[in-house]
Formats: sequence, C-alpha cells, structure tokens
Amino acid sequence: YDFNIKGELRHLDTNESFVFNYYKNAHEQNHKRYQVLGHRITQYVYELLERVCMLQKVYIPTDATEDEPRSFFYMSKNALASSSSLIVLLQDRGVFRAGQWGQRTIVSEGLEHGTQIPFITMTLQSHGEVIVLNPNDNFVNLKSEKERLSFSAMEEARTSTQSICWIPKRGSSSPEEHTMYVWDHFISKSAAKNVAFIAHGYGGLVFVDLLVQRKWEVMNKVYSVAFIDSMHNIRHQTRNDPQIQEWIQKYCREWVSNSKPLDKAVGSLLKVNCPTVSAGTEKYGLAPSCCLHAIFKYLKSTLKAK
Repeated sequence: YDFNIKGELRHLDTNESFVFNYYKNAHEQNHKRYQVLGHRITQYVYELLERVCMLQKVYIPTDATEDEPRSFFYMSKNALASSSSLIVLLQDRGVFRAGQWGQRTIVSEGLEHGTQIPFITMTLQSHGEVIVLNPNDNFVNLKSEKERLSFSAMEEARTSTQSICWIPKRGSSSPEEHTMYVWDHFISKSAAKNVAFIAHGYGGLVFVDLLVQRKWEVMNKVYSVAFIDSMHNIRHQTRNDPQIQEWIQKYCREWVSNSKPLDKAVGSLLKVNCPTVSAGTEKYGLAPSCCLHAIFKYLKSTLKAK
C-alpha cells in the first residue's frame, strides 16, 4: 500500500483501498496486519511533519538522562520566539500519534481528512506558529520497537503477556501530563501573546484539565479554543468554578458531529457549555476536516475582537 497523489491509501497493484478482512475470518491476524500498517502510517506522518511542514521534533523531558525513555512533540521553527499567534493542536485519545486526528480516517479517507497537516499548513500560511502535541505517546516497551513489530515477536508477546514490560515516559505518562509538561516548559514561556488551542475528542477534556490546573496562566495567555466533539465535562471538571465556566462560555466554541449544516447552532441540554455548532458532518472521524475553514474563521474573528 501507498498514498497516491490525492493522499489516499491504495494498493499498489490493484489500486483498491485497504482491506481489513484480508485473512478470511482470522480476526487476530487481520488485527496484527492493521497494527503494522498503523505503525508505518505513524512513521510516514512524522516524516511529513518534518519534511513537508518543516516542523522541528522536540524531545521531552528536557532533562532526560541518556538511557531514559523520552517522548516528543513538534513545533514550527519560531514557535517560542515569535510574538505572532501560536496555535496548539491537541488530538483525541487512541493508538495514533502526533499529526493525526484519527488513524482509521487516514486509512479510509486519506491524509487530507485524517491528519493535522491541513491545519498546520493553514496556520503557517496565515503567518502563525504551531505546536503539535503528542499526547498518546505514554509508554515504552522494553523490547525494541523493531522486535516488537515483527510478526514473530507479536505472536510471542500474545502467548506470554509477562514478557512485555511497559515503562511510562516521565512527563508524558498520560495525555494530561504530556500537555501540562509542554505547557509548563514551552507554551507558557513562549513569546506569543495570543495562544489558541484546537482540541478534538478527549483532547477537549485534556485542555479543560490544563485550564483547571493552570487557571490564571491559561486564562491570560489563551485567547480562544476550538473544541471538536469534545469529551470535556464542565460541571464535573471545573467543580463549579464560576470564573472558569464564564471563561469557557466567552472564549470557546465547539463543533459537533451533527446532521445540521456547518456552523448552525446545536442545542446542548447536557452541560453548561460554550456556544455549540454543527461540524457539517455526522461522521465523528470527518469532523475536524469538515470544520477546518470554519475554525480558522472563528479564531481570526476572536483574535481581531481581542
């Protein structure tokens, strides 16, 4: 398989899209095959972030010893030094890593819909800077990556679970901890006076966690948040802090998968929340790409108002 000129995943010989049920009724074998594909996609997207978007890979924790497991995230060259606006991308929870909104969406719909690259490109074109978080890179397997992804190693791991030892990465053992670490050591110290977050799914819950933990810092530095199908719960997470609730209502907007046309108001009975509008699609995986232009229009208008 490879990505064609339109960024769609196609078989090189048959030009067909990816076949999940490749081995007839052998769920486990198919799952392993998909895992290997997922690993390849992850590496390929990392390569695009560096080669095409010209982003820099930053390893954390910054004080890691030589043999300590590290995580990393990506940022544009002047993300910390530039005083122009800074956009932070915070993805959903899952097996996918930095630069992806969703792995399944990349496989079925292509790079244009499943990766964060269109968001990165648009940010850089409008002379902003960007930070791409990597919130799902939380553990390292003591077996080497190469060994882990060979079929025999997978087979062996499946039969003897005890042989696998997952070590949490310091500063990144959860999406919440990763985001807080990057905030404390990078975003909060950046020259940017205007920071915006675009947070998808569980990423929305992670942002609200950051807001609660670093209340005044975040309120002073972040001018706007675009949530996409966010999993945050304002009542539960903010413990009814009126200042935080007021801030969310004033500076955040949420796009949700819905049958209504893009940007049409959607009533939310569930939570005291920010204004909620339709993402223009009912498909969860397509929500980010469908509301891309609407989000940038919103961020532009809030920055202007500020």
